[in-house]
Amino acid sequence: MTRWPDAGDASATSDLVVPVRDASAEQGQTAVPGEVLVGGIATAVGSWPGTDPREAAATIIGELPGLPHLVELPARGVGADMIGRASALLVDLRFDSTTRGYRLAVRPGGVSRRARDLLRTDLDALEEAWETAGLAGSGRVVKVQAAGPLTLAADVELPGGHRILTDSGAVRDLSESLAEGLARHVAEVARRLGAQVVVQLDEPRLTAVLDGSLRGPSILNTLRALPEPEALHILDTVITAQSAPVVLHTCASRPALTTMGRTSAAAISVDAATITTADLDALGEIVDSGTKLALGLTPTARPATPPTWRTIAEPGIRLIDRLGFPRRVLTDQILVTPACGLAGAPLPWARTALTLTTEAARAFTEDPDSITAD
Repeated sequence: MTRWPDAGDASATSDLVVPVRDASAEQGQTAVPGEVLVGGIATAVGSWPGTDPREAAATIIGELPGLPHLVELPARGVGADMIGRASALLVDLRFDSTTRGYRLAVRPGGVSRRARDLLRTDLDALEEAWETAGLAGSGRVVKVQAAGPLTLAADVELPGGHRILTDSGAVRDLSESLAEGLARHVAEVARRLGAQVVVQLDEPRLTAVLDGSLRGPSILNTLRALPEPEALHILDTVITAQSAPVVLHTCASRPALTTMGRTSAAAISVDAATITTADLDALGEIVDSGTKLALGLTPTARPATPPTWRTIAEPGIRLIDRLGFPRRVLTDQILVTPACGLAGAPLPWARTALTLTTEAARAFTEDPDSITAD
């Protein structure tokens, strides 16, 4: 086990090949031969309300036929949230819990064992639901999620209390460990389900890492802004190590779209409500490059006025119109998702949100030119 010195301490690739299939047959979209991640389909961000992995897996597979995902159930506590789950994926690194969250542990402990047990339970539940739905060995696509290296480095502490982000050597070790562990995870999911896999890297801390707004253990400690070239290298260390296409996701209120678009990710995923006029050039470059764009269009909380598929779809249509692209882009490059994870939503609304998301994606594929966007 590597020991990382605290920032204030003076002593201080996978070869998996999977067969190609039509990723969106259930939603009427025709996949390009050789393409795993396609536009015109619905998926979700990852988290889900409740604590029952079997019920959750069955719901996700039933509601998201185009791109179901391995569910995250953070309500189960330590080791089940986005950061804690990463401890189950890392190679030769483990987390322990603190009053502030998680830190690197010098040896495996209860937190890492719990994270691994929960991930194993979730994968067992997904495999069972996959087989029940008659999908075993079908080559259909499934999505898995993991916290990205910069968010982990920002949120997890070194043994001495400083963020991993303050130690470049520890950040390198973390990103390489995540890259290897995630590739192993993808291979296991593909093998057990007989499926193709899409990876989602969650980077909600990316903007804060880039602009230097993170604080240390006290208000007197601030972290330097990470230069974009360093951030891109760390992100691409994980992204390029995967045999599966990678979706780079953030729910940040100010998404770092320019940086995200410069990575090797196959798709960028953001909450559509966070996109401002200042983001349009970067967003246009992403779409123009052929990169897929997952738009978070469905609210995570029930609105006062019950929405319809049309009210969900219209902001996405207006955005593509505003960018000056033909609406065919909605079919070819746009995926529809909830605005963020659904763990905090009441279960009835979470299910409704998935239905609306799927209906909006279907509208994008059937006849997007006929939809009026006021």
